[in-house]
Formats: sequence, C-alpha cells, structure tokens
Amino acid sequence: MDIEMRPVNDEDLSVLHRFAIEPGLIGPNWYGYRNVQTLNKRYAEDGFLNDNDSRVMVIADAQTAGLTSWQSGTFGRYGSYWEIGIVLLPEFRGRGIGWRAQAMVSDYLFEHTPVQRIQATTQADNVAGQKSLVKAGFQVEGVIRSAEFRAGQWRDALMYSRLRADPVVAW
Repeated sequence: MDIEMRPVNDEDLSVLHRFAIEPGLIGPNWYGYRNVQTLNKRYAEDGFLNDNDSRVMVIADAQTAGLTSWQSGTFGRYGSYWEIGIVLLPEFRGRGIGWRAQAMVSDYLFEHTPVQRIQATTQADNVAGQKSLVKAGFQVEGVIRSAEFRAGQWRDALMYSRLRADPVVAW
C-alpha cells in the first residue's frame, strides 16, 4: 500500500467539512457540530500550514484516507514538543494506514524541526488507536485522568510519546 502526506487542497475541504458536521464519522472523537466556515477561513489564511498548528491529508493508494495534524506545545521554558493527531475515514480504518501515517508525520517533524519529543493522546477505550501508536514507535507514558469531555462525561486519556533518539520505525 502506498501512503503519503500532502498539503490540504481545495477538493479536500469537503472531507474536512464532513468531519465537522457528520456525527459518528470520526467515531468517539466527535465533539459536536462545528462551523465549516471556520475551516474555510483557516484554509484561505494559511492552507492549514503554519509554525504552530498544521494539518495535512493522508493519501492511501491515491485516495484521500483522512488527515493528520500537529500542534506545538512546551514544557517549561525550553521543552518544546509537537502533539500529533490523526483521523481516518471509516473505509480506511483497520488497514495499517493510521500507524504508518503517524510514523510518517513523526519522521517528517523530526527531520524538519529541532524538537526532541512528539506526543499523542488517545482515549483509554480506543484500543486500535493505542496499538497504532505503539506500531508507530510511541511508548505509553501514563493516564491523564478526566482529560476530555466527550459524549456527556469526562473521560481519561492515555499519553504516548516518541523521542528523537527512539528507534526509527520502518513504514
């Protein structure tokens, strides 16, 4: 399977809109309806690529499979990191695309930015997401209690990280 990343283009906006307005499309990660005009505005401003918060499309065998994102953060004064995320359309899940895309975006960030750490969180009940992160070279760090409000209640999350010195994953 050929997997690649590329910047968001005009045709991708319809996929981004779907993630914002179709309940259940992204599984348990859906947080309610969002204004699609906000997505259009962001695309017009910077194409979803900037120094602090970016999104790129995941392409599998020449088809749009979903998107991956990264957002900057810091621990203390010097401990900068990226937090990555991914969402795939249902028909592309369970095919090994997610872990490869997470490894790919991590490699990209280590190659093009000086960060030491990339982290990701997933829901405690998202076993597929946990397995995907481990396959992508991430290690579990622990539970973040009551980290997110979703589906009417506060839920735990699991924190994973991959460091620059960790073994490279062949994807």
